[in-house]
Amino acid sequence: MSINLVDLIKGQLGPETVSQTATQLGESESGISKAISALLPAVIGGFANNNTQSELFSTVKEASSSGVLSNLLQNLNGTDSVISKILSLIFGDGDKLAAITNSVSSYAGIKNESTNSLLNLVTGATAGTLGKYAVDHNLDVSSFGNLLGEQKGFLSSILPAGFSFASLGLGNWFGTMDAEAINVVPEPLQTPIADVNPVTPITEEPVVTETPKIDVTRSGTTHEIVSHNDSGGSIWKWLLPLLLLLLLGWFFWKQCNKKAEPAPVATTVDSTTIVVDSTNSAGNTVGTTRETLVVTLPSGKTLQAYKGGIEDQIVNFLKSDEYKNATEAQLKEKWFNFDNLNFEFGKAVLTPESQVQLDNLKLILAEFPDAKIRIGAYTDKKGDETVNLKLSGERANVVKSSLNSPQVLEAEGYGSKFAKVPAEATDKERESDRKTAVRFTK
Repeated sequence: MSINLVDLIKGQLGPETVSQTATQLGESESGISKAISALLPAVIGGFANNNTQSELFSTVKEASSSGVLSNLLQNLNGTDSVISKILSLIFGDGDKLAAITNSVSSYAGIKNESTNSLLNLVTGATAGTLGKYAVDHNLDVSSFGNLLGEQKGFLSSILPAGFSFASLGLGNWFGTMDAEAINVVPEPLQTPIADVNPVTPITEEPVVTETPKIDVTRSGTTHEIVSHNDSGGSIWKWLLPLLLLLLLGWFFWKQCNKKAEPAPVATTVDSTTIVVDSTNSAGNTVGTTRETLVVTLPSGKTLQAYKGGIEDQIVNFLKSDEYKNATEAQLKEKWFNFDNLNFEFGKAVLTPESQVQLDNLKLILAEFPDAKIRIGAYTDKKGDETVNLKLSGERANVVKSSLNSPQVLEAEGYGSKFAKVPAEATDKERESDRKTAVRFTK
């Protein structure tokens, strides 16, 4: 199964990074977010289509060991020599970089200087993530090249709607040529000058040879309908347009009588289907298909989440009368499960992609300062009950520490106390009992 590293890279460019970057560059958060969404597939595509894999491999490992991920915002100034070298390796001459910068700046509505800074930021996040993965998994040059090749299959799904690199001559970077053909409008077919008969004046009316019209009688026999030019033409010359007008009138009448559909509570923008990798209790990587959306908060800020995921559910709940009128007893029974928060097998150590959902929850809590939450962690029935209880408590406290918010009142581990699936069941069946969740409190 192909490993999707795109989500890991996106996790380094979450809402907090976007907000701080916008402040430093003097741009809007929406403009910075749009620019990053366009630059990310370009940078990953540059890595995946690079012809100097050996040199790129060693440079990426150097970037990882230099701590580039912990100092991402420092890369905005463009003084990091490793990032400059990587940009030269994946994009070559400056003309290609300039073309990408101009195209993204126009799309996002920000200055070219800001886009250049964001290019350093995105390249640093990509190089750091790839380098860390290569080191953690003991990759060599060959397996590193294969890993980059696998990422091509994910790139077309993250190209932002309304934007294309087709005009920049990037070639088959996004898996198929069709993926780059977005927004390409074909030019109208022109008649070659050589096809015009120079003898015939252009103003001359073309000679039209009518095909005889055949009518079928009730008895099944046929006869030719003869056109009488001296009588003003066939009845169809005026009857057909009349029928078309009646048909159009009926169509518009049907459209006007359609009932308006209610608008959704949360705003969905640039919906995209992606493959998400997670780790099950046996330590195996499992891929699932998820649809992403953009959730709009009361202040107008946005965050990327999964459709029907915890962010989508919580924002809709906090906006609703159900939350405003709920009693403590009712809130106690309503838990929201994290759907992209995972731990290393048998440990209270969060996996890298989990930070994305934690950052989203921090942003949501900041938008609703009166909201207070409690965290609960659970295990399945397999294994020693005392060990499970201890592990779940440690995991709940890790989540609380990661959120680092006064709005988190308590974190508690319940072990297998509320597990419903027998220990003898399959790992897939016991999956529903292994979870981390939050609930609101008055």
